Amino acid sequence: MATLVISETQKDELHKFLKKNRKADLITTYLFFLEQKYNVNPVLFIREKMIYQSQEELIKKLEEQGKLWRETEIKIQFGQQTVNEQTQKIYICPFTGKVFGDNTHPNPQDAIYDWVSTCPENTERVGGLKVKRFFVSEDAEVIKNYIVKRKEPITKIVYSSAITGKLFNSKHSVIEDLVKNQLKTLSLIEVPGQNRFQIEEHFLAFIQKQLDQGRIASFVEALSDDDDFVSYVEQWTEEERDEDEEEESGEQLV
Repeated sequence: MATLVISETQKDELHKFLKKNRKADLITTYLFFLEQKYNVNPVLFIREKMIYQSQEELIKKLEEQGKLWRETEIKIQFGQQTVNEQTQKIYICPFTGKVFGDNTHPNPQDAIYDWVSTCPENTERVGGLKVKRFFVSEDAEVIKNYIVKRKEPITKIVYSSAITGKLFNSKHSVIEDLVKNQLKTLSLIEVPGQNRFQIEEHFLAFIQKQLDQGRIASFVEALSDDDDFVSYVEQWTEEERDEDEEEESGEQLV
């Protein structure tokens, strides 16, 4: 196996970690090193109860499987007409031109009363109260003046989340919602020892490969040549010796 090379930047990060976690054992420290070396950023995908190597890996997989978003069309309507070709009677606010039609509003007369009584442009007062004055017309030519052609509805492409079913304006928004509500960030240190969640197969293979005894020994050897880490290497060696003695004692008792 090739000699493991630990860069000065990685050593600096290791040194900071060990100063902060002075009792960190060998495996914990080695996992921290792997996280830095390979830029591993594990995430728990809550919906699947599965841990992935990174957010990017998960999103890529979901995209490839068509399980992230679905493209769909929606129709957008533009406001209901207040007066149309079937309107036979209208009620008009003299202050703003607001109009209510007898076939487009369930109670047009009540509506015009309410409107003029609160209309900010109605400055006419009787006894200190706003006057409830309005116009009424059943003249077809007058009514025709108030008919505004309604804009045709438009069709827009949007994206629904394949996970929650919620609708979003863009793919980016779907991903933002996924990250915010469906993912939980973990450290690599937390992953191997837990048993609540499954580990995605490629990520699991990576962890198993890196936890090979030979690779761990190379890591210890690389640090043992640096004076800043000698005390930690001695601590780990002592811990390993104690564990071996306990195992031997247990075997003798059996």
